[in-house]
Amino acid sequence: MSIKLTSSAFEQGGMIPVKHTCDGEDVSPPLSWSGIPDSAESLALIADDPDAPGQTWVHWVLFNLLAEVTSLDENLSTEATLENGAIQGITDFGSHGYGGPCPPGGTHRYFFKIYALDTTLNLDSNTRKSDVVKAMDGHILAKGELVGKYSRQ
Repeated sequence: MSIKLTSSAFEQGGMIPVKHTCDGEDVSPPLSWSGIPDSAESLALIADDPDAPGQTWVHWVLFNLLAEVTSLDENLSTEATLENGAIQGITDFGSHGYGGPCPPGGTHRYFFKIYALDTTLNLDSNTRKSDVVKAMDGHILAKGELVGKYSRQ
């Protein structure tokens, strides 16, 4: 199954506004989705940059979001645990919550990936992307992806 993931801030393959980057306010973009299977228990969201030098750079790790949730507002809190119970893991910036695009130069692609899971993950807020990916293995019911770009000279 496929989840349709969109943002009112940028289109699929489009440029991410400066507001959502380290050159601006560095706030998370608004996201919304549809197509979550009825049997889903939770959602996970990972945002990363495969064009970063040396390794894929992780910009956001969020998991145990209630399956009934269909959107995230712009400028989501960077607290480890959100009011709705979702947990934000550690990014490659070494912090919780969203860290916006901040490439050293050129144009990079940023992949926002959402996963519908048949379980909640028994992980805490010190978790990194690799642990979330391992814990999701065998539990993904559906997924979706939104790609945005950002460029710095």
